Amino acid sequence: MAFESLTEKLQNVFRKLRSKGRLTEEDVKSALKEVKMALLEADVSFKVVKQFTKSVQEKAVGSDVMNGLNPGQTVIKLVNDELTALMGSETTEIALKPANEVSVIMMTGLQGAGKTTTAAKLAVKMANSKRKPMLAACDVYRPAAIAQLEKNGEKVGVPVFSMGDKAKPVDIAKAAVEHAKATGRNLVILDTAGRLHIDEEMMQELIDIRSAVDVSAAILVVDAMTGQDAVNVAETFNEKVGIDGVILTKLDGDTRGGAALSIKAVTGKPILYTGMGEKPEDLEQFYPDRMASRILGMGDVLSLIEKAQASIDEGQAGRMMEKMKKANIDFNDYLDSMKQLNKMGGFSSLLGMLPGMGLKKQDLEGMADEKELKKREAIILSMTAKERANPDLLNPSRKLRISKGSGIPLNEVNRFIKQFNESKKMMKKMPGLMKSKRGPFGGLFG
Repeated sequence: MAFESLTEKLQNVFRKLRSKGRLTEEDVKSALKEVKMALLEADVSFKVVKQFTKSVQEKAVGSDVMNGLNPGQTVIKLVNDELTALMGSETTEIALKPANEVSVIMMTGLQGAGKTTTAAKLAVKMANSKRKPMLAACDVYRPAAIAQLEKNGEKVGVPVFSMGDKAKPVDIAKAAVEHAKATGRNLVILDTAGRLHIDEEMMQELIDIRSAVDVSAAILVVDAMTGQDAVNVAETFNEKVGIDGVILTKLDGDTRGGAALSIKAVTGKPILYTGMGEKPEDLEQFYPDRMASRILGMGDVLSLIEKAQASIDEGQAGRMMEKMKKANIDFNDYLDSMKQLNKMGGFSSLLGMLPGMGLKKQDLEGMADEKELKKREAIILSMTAKERANPDLLNPSRKLRISKGSGIPLNEVNRFIKQFNESKKMMKKMPGLMKSKRGPFGGLFG
């Protein structure tokens, strides 16, 4: 999970601040020195860190802060505000033409950043926003690039325009726009070629495409795991070609996350989206304020709610809530809830969005062990339809058969079934927690 090391270090700094009734100027300087080291270790640009800490310190040593009732929290708020400003303050949308005209988005980036996959994910986002996207295969150099784009397009239900690998990328781009006009598509996403490193030929090709077609937005896709190199790539692309925004991929990986904190400050160009997984829907709008809260371990409840609204079937959730009120859930319900969690990005992903849940990766894995969840799924799938619907049928001989069928040791099967039954008993004792006048989850998602 991105930023986990940075989050842990910052929380340790803030814990010391909260423990003090009053702050001295020396306390602030000492805390910001630790913040500075944490940011540098997260691979944030040295110039950016220097300006960041200077700005926070100037505001923090003001008399209003130092003499306030809760100076520790005030300093934390200042760091949060400065982090938000560093990443752009406001969410930026891609500037497109009116729906009755054809807009063109040119995807750029180095090979391996995930550009082709991201192009398909962006097409899904745009389709959900009532646009009619079409993907265009302009990478004629990388083996199987066209086939990959066609496969991705088929997966997400978006048409792909291709002229094979013999045509010039500029000609493909021009023809794609004409094809979009002829077929009623109002958005063309150009998947251009990447290279292993920046070269003049690559840059010139992108410049030629921009000159040949009316590009609404040139978007750079960079791999967050490359750290400061991602910022250098963004700076070069912006100087040579001109970019309108950045998409950071692999932000769900084991990355220090410094790129997200440096790109806007160094290039002046906003981060538009972040790639948070492999699924087509795993492209998240970038909100600087929400990202700052997540980095500081304050959670991101708004994004959590939006994920739930997009993923949870309210009718199904309502039925589940009624069954939970009566402690009448079965193993089919358990399977359904696992599917809902997976749609939302998995349990560990959701925990990271909750305030106070800025836990270490190993802690999250302990709470949401994917292997353990797979085992439980295998156990349930090895039951008969009657057993899933009526857990009381599970006698010793049936449990033994389920153990053999799932390949899970009998003691683990027994433990899981015992936990399930204990959960049902707990539901009977806690009817007050299940009551709601506004539908599932107390109206939180509805």
